[in-house]
Amino acid sequence: MAAFSNEMIRQAAKKHPHLIFIQADAHQIEFREKFDVIILSDLVNDLWDVQHVLNSIRQFSHPGTRLVMNFFNNLWRFPLSLVRRMGLGAELLEQNWFAPQDVFNLLKLSGFEIVLHRPCALFPLQVPFFSSLANRYLVNFPPFSWFALTNLLVARLAPSREKTPSPELLTVSVIIPARNEAGHIEDIVKRVPKLGDETELVFVEGHSTDNTYESIQKTIESAPERKCRLFRQSGTGKGDAVRLVFAQSEGRLLIILDADMTVPPEDLPRFVEPIVSGKGEFINGVRLVYPMENQSMRFFNILGNKFFSLAFSWLLGQPLKDTLCGTKVLWKRDYQRIADNRSYFGNFDPFGDFDLLFGAAKLNLKIVEMPIRYRSRTYGSTNIDRWRHGLLLIKMVLFAAKRIKFI
Repeated sequence: MAAFSNEMIRQAAKKHPHLIFIQADAHQIEFREKFDVIILSDLVNDLWDVQHVLNSIRQFSHPGTRLVMNFFNNLWRFPLSLVRRMGLGAELLEQNWFAPQDVFNLLKLSGFEIVLHRPCALFPLQVPFFSSLANRYLVNFPPFSWFALTNLLVARLAPSREKTPSPELLTVSVIIPARNEAGHIEDIVKRVPKLGDETELVFVEGHSTDNTYESIQKTIESAPERKCRLFRQSGTGKGDAVRLVFAQSEGRLLIILDADMTVPPEDLPRFVEPIVSGKGEFINGVRLVYPMENQSMRFFNILGNKFFSLAFSWLLGQPLKDTLCGTKVLWKRDYQRIADNRSYFGNFDPFGDFDLLFGAAKLNLKIVEMPIRYRSRTYGSTNIDRWRHGLLLIKMVLFAAKRIKFI
């Protein structure tokens, strides 16, 4: 960044001797290494050439790098100028004043794409009760969010259209939670296509009242050409089952496929392509785009899904049309980071969908939605209680709002 205070650098270096401090002009800074996180704190408004700096940053960024920046809202230009003229504020250098769309465009021109945009600080003065109301709650809702003093952005390198071959083999683990799904097991083993260089099917059975476990055993024995493994769940809930086998899976890429076959196994290559090509880092299935087969989702379930999609899009700062589609894809390395940070939201999600989505958003992973045709069940009935589980989901949304929006 540009140098403003030699004394600040000196004190910081003394206080944190294990860190390296470099004082330089942001327009001229050069590095030979690449970084996981690059922060432009209160810098964008002061740069002579923002695009030049962003182009330079590309050179020491990799696909997993997160660029974090904040900048003042153009709407505050006149109020802040008036305050300084009244002698109530510090004199500042001539600044750039951006609308959010201006910065979005500069990032796009420099080869970045937005992962998260969040308005901050609606009322910058200290007034009991009102400051907290404005800056913690109102700033998160339009039209108040349009007038926020600052904007926080997280961006990543836009994926290249040219695929770069990975030096590592693409090993894929398809995780299949199964409870009372005996009638679907044989079809799953037959129909899951080969994905990547090696594909393993990892079944986890949880307290079935039919012969699901025995059916999985028998099917695995009859298909020695397929790499399959079977686990029996000791806890309860799909989330617990998924976490159990995620930890045991051997693949670099993890895919969840519900055993009810409402998402056809033949659709799985659609989910693999965007994450391997870098278009996304967390691929989430969407059942609410194409027409559904008759009775594949009941009316109140559709309403609930639409409500939660709106709530999640607002919560996570990324468009999310379907939160409860069971088919999700992510890299195992990213899942491990989600697991390491699970205590931030708590471990009370019985479904596993919210746990993964909250975790992915917390890590600022790029979430991409994959529309699929949702099919009707051909065996058994759903394990979801729409009213009891719906109330639980609302509690989880409120809890997440406190942790994500109202901090």
